[in-house]
Amino acid sequence: MPPAVLLIIWHSRTGAAQAMAEAALAGADEEGVGAARLMRAREVEADDILAAAGYLFVCPENLGTISGEMKEFFDRTFYAVIGRTEGRPYATAIAAGNAGQGAEAQIDRIVAGWRLRRVAPSLIMRFGGDTPEAITAPKRLSGNVQQSCRELGRSFAAGLQLGIF
Repeated sequence: MPPAVLLIIWHSRTGAAQAMAEAALAGADEEGVGAARLMRAREVEADDILAAAGYLFVCPENLGTISGEMKEFFDRTFYAVIGRTEGRPYATAIAAGNAGQGAEAQIDRIVAGWRLRRVAPSLIMRFGGDTPEAITAPKRLSGNVQQSCRELGRSFAAGLQLGIF
């Protein structure tokens, strides 16, 4: 089994998903995992996936699905790691306007092929936005959202450290 490394893979358009990923990393670092890594989806290679013990996928929901950069990450790495990640834990954090379940479901379908197992309920943060200006405006995390992301990172890192995942 690989070392207890939590790989946080993210993509963001407005800054919300990036801030969520960074808060999760801060939580993992509080747990003392020390080996948590934060990587933008376009920079992740198959070797990065194989070197990790668990994965946190963080992205926005765009038009009811994951963002294009996150989809491209899965397209580019999927076959290189299939059959080599079975049983490893994962979780998701979605920055959404008003829904989020479409992106969550798409990630769940994709990683089913890698035979990953979900270890935490999806963290879906709804930022609202019904106009083009509100949707594309830079986002900031409230204290509650930031705390939820930190707790997800902290609990995931603890699970890896304790060997329960």
